[in-house]
Formats: sequence, structure tokens, C-alpha cells
Amino acid sequence: MTSVITSENSALPLTHLSEDEQLFRSSVREFARETIGPLVRQMDEEQHFAAELLPQLFSLGLMGIEIPTEHGGSGGTFFEAILAVEEISSTDPSVGVLVDVQNTLCVNALLRWGTEAQKRKYLPTMAADTVAAYALSEAASGSDAFALQARAEKRGDEYVLNGQKLWITNAKEAGIFLVFATLDPAAGYKGITAFIVEKGFPGFTVGKKEDKLGIRASSTCELILEDCHVPAENVLGEPGKGYKIAIETLNEGRIGIGAQMLGLAQGAWNCAAKYAQERKQFGKPIAEFQAVQFALAEMATDIEATRLMVYNAARLKDARMDYVREAAMAKYFSSQVAERVASLAVEVYGGYGFVKDYPVEKYFRDAKIGKIYEGTSNMQLATIGKLVLAGVK
Repeated sequence: MTSVITSENSALPLTHLSEDEQLFRSSVREFARETIGPLVRQMDEEQHFAAELLPQLFSLGLMGIEIPTEHGGSGGTFFEAILAVEEISSTDPSVGVLVDVQNTLCVNALLRWGTEAQKRKYLPTMAADTVAAYALSEAASGSDAFALQARAEKRGDEYVLNGQKLWITNAKEAGIFLVFATLDPAAGYKGITAFIVEKGFPGFTVGKKEDKLGIRASSTCELILEDCHVPAENVLGEPGKGYKIAIETLNEGRIGIGAQMLGLAQGAWNCAAKYAQERKQFGKPIAEFQAVQFALAEMATDIEATRLMVYNAARLKDARMDYVREAAMAKYFSSQVAERVASLAVEVYGGYGFVKDYPVEKYFRDAKIGKIYEGTSNMQLATIGKLVLAGVK
């Protein structure tokens, strides 16, 4: 992998942070632990995102990290967005994914593909108080993302959308949706078009909220489009280019999921390491037993390797270098590590790890989604295999 260091000293490791990045990371970590932390268990049990958190996420600038200051955003970098997702996810991956989808998918799509009029209209509200959601998946369109059934028909100066979207993250909280539908099924993926849909548009409804295994505070809902009227100026990019928007934004989003899984693994490890030093058996802390030490050491090594991969992909993206292979590797590896580390953390806790009074069982449940959404592990391996074999001579 190519390493990109935004520092005068090219010998510095990828995990080196500038002074500004360190301050940013510390502020997000403090907010996550002090403000989100006390709400985690209640949000998980009630499957409800605490409404009081949203204004705070916006006021801290965490929902518009890359939005330019002229549009009311923080004017930050993609790497800073990744740091935010990592730190929040170490406390609660449910909140981490809300911030992730907003920044790495929706904001990035508007920044890259939006017209100036669209940017002026939507970016300020996305920075100030409006959650966004990314609506690509359907019942028959998962890994085969372009097998869309949702249809769009041009009628005068607007489009009429019909269909159903499933498993849409942030759907309950969102006011803006990036919806993908096809204008011409006969054209295959070249008929797919992206639309900016506001929650209040006629014919648009947020449907059933899913009852999930993990990240339960994060809303995952169906969207129903019944003669949903969308102004023609709300086409994102241009008609027939939705497939390109989907591919490019998902490549970026995979780094965000990598950061979520990295934060999750770190959070689970922190709990396990602390508990191992407190829990005594046979007259001494279990951290003094070699078996536990080795488990914690392997977990820490995997986490550090994950951090290097995620940070490398994010640095490449900010440097405008090719990062598709690195993003796929980071997403694949981080999801493997998160599940393994969370599982071992449960084992370190023993019987206590299996009950809800302690936090590691939640990390374990939350980890499973990492291998599934924004490209399954098999899809990441397919991408990696294609790209690495292309370089073989």
C-alpha cells in the first residue's frame, strides 16, 4: 500500500496526527464518553436515538465536517470525519454510523456531484440541523446494487418516483434522502439516476423501522415512493449517472465503516483490558495470567493493524490518489477484527460478558453488521482480488 503522510517528516507513521487533528480527536472523544456514554444502554434497549444528541452533534460541527465554511460547515477533511466516526463508535457504534452516513456518503455526494444551486440549498441545512440518508438498497437489490426496481418517470419539469427502498440508515431522523431509481430498465445500470428527495415531498413515506440484532439505536427503515414528485432540479449529477455516483460514494463510505469497526474494536478492547486488571481469580488479577495477556495482546495488534489500514485509505482519499483497493481492504479487515475482538472481549469477562449489565455483549452484537452493509465481505474480497490480480505480471 502507498502511505500518504500529511507531515514534513515522511518517516512519521500513518497514525501520527497533527496538532489540530489531536485536538479534534480529543474533543470528540470527550463528547462521546461524557455525553453519549450515559445514554448508550437506554438507546439500545429502547431502539431509539436520543433526540437531545442531534442538536449537540450539529453544534459541534460533526454533521458537516467536510462542508465548506461558506456553506456553514466545519471546512475539515475526510480524515477528520474518519477520526470522528472512530471516536464516537468506540462509545456507541449506533451514533457512529449516523455521523458516518451523513459525512462520508451524503455530504460527499453533494460536494462532488451537486450543482452550485443544490449546494447552496442543501449543504447549509445539512451542516446546521438536517440529517441525511442514502437510499440505494431494495429487496432484490443488495450486493447486486444495480438490480433496482424503483422507477423514475420524467413528467414536464419534474420526475415521478415509484418503488420501495429497504434497510435505509438514518431514515427516521433524516430530512433529506439521496434516492436511486432507474429511468430506463432496458438501459441497465446506465438508466440509474440519483435524486435529492426531501421528507415532505408528496408521495414520500418513511415506513417500517427494523428490529435489529445490533446498532439498535440507529434507525433502519423502509422508504415508500408512491407517485413521489421530485423537481427536475433535484437530479443529482445528471440522468443516467446514478450508478457512477453510487460506486464512488460507496468507495468512500467503506472507509467510514472501517472507522466505525475500528472504533468498536477499540471500545471493546478498552473494556476488556480494564476488567482484566480489576477481576481477580486465584488471588490475582486475571490480566496477570499469560492466556489473558496473550489474548489482549493479539487484540491490540489487530486493532493497530486496522487503524493503519483505515488511516491509510483516508489519507489517500484526501490526497486525491487512488484508494479503491485500500478502502476495500480496510472495510474487509476492520469488520473481521471488530467481530473477533468483541467476541474475545466477551470471553475475558466470562459469564459477566454474556449479560447486559456489562457493555461488551453490545459491542459483540453491533460488530456483526460490519461484514454486511456497504458491501459484504465477499464483495470486498471480489474487489480486492480483481485489483491485486490486475497488478500481477
